[in-house]
Amino acid sequence: MPRRPRLELPGIPLHVVQRGVNRCAIFVDDADRQHYHDLLCEAVASHDIAVHVYVFMGNHIHLLLTSPQPGALSRAMRHAGQCHVQAFNRRHRRSGTLWQGRFKSCLVDTERYVMTVYRYIELNPVRAAMVERPEQYRWSSVHANPGLLKDQLVKPHSIYLALDRDAFARAEAYRTWLHAGVSHDDLQRIRAHLQQERVLGDAKFQLMVQKTLGRPVMVRPRGRPASTPS
Repeated sequence: MPRRPRLELPGIPLHVVQRGVNRCAIFVDDADRQHYHDLLCEAVASHDIAVHVYVFMGNHIHLLLTSPQPGALSRAMRHAGQCHVQAFNRRHRRSGTLWQGRFKSCLVDTERYVMTVYRYIELNPVRAAMVERPEQYRWSSVHANPGLLKDQLVKPHSIYLALDRDAFARAEAYRTWLHAGVSHDDLQRIRAHLQQERVLGDAKFQLMVQKTLGRPVMVRPRGRPASTPS
């Protein structure tokens, strides 16, 4: 049975995660991460995709990005992913696949959830107990978004830029937002929508996407559907 097309709309952000097969490492060291960073920069630039947030963990990556047209993201990720696997296998003297199937993606409502996904991604190393503060983790957009460092991969979303017209005040507002953390409910909501590749947003936004794409967009409850009484 063929795979169903991704839920994609031009200009609407997507939360993307791609994992290593069997939870294996996709990066061994900083050289691996730097090479993938460079590959991703090239791939998204060639397809006019804007990456707003990212984190490169040991066995998976998270991205928040905006793609100009359906299919562009898949082409960019395929190019970067294949080149990374070839270089990784050659460098570490291994063979075979590295990625766990195709990446997962979830449309994100720009009215409310974009900034929640911002900090969900950048707090990933903190939740994994790798660092105490997100700024202590090197391979993340956390250094670019508050304006600490330049990062060729990162292009802030308009929702982020709207935090304040002044760059310094905007960075301070974002740091305050980031360190406030993600609530348990938001964690569960983000994970469920990403796992099922549904639409993260309010009912109005979900209905708009459903009507536009003619596809189910709501998260399905776990377990078998309840039987209908006779």
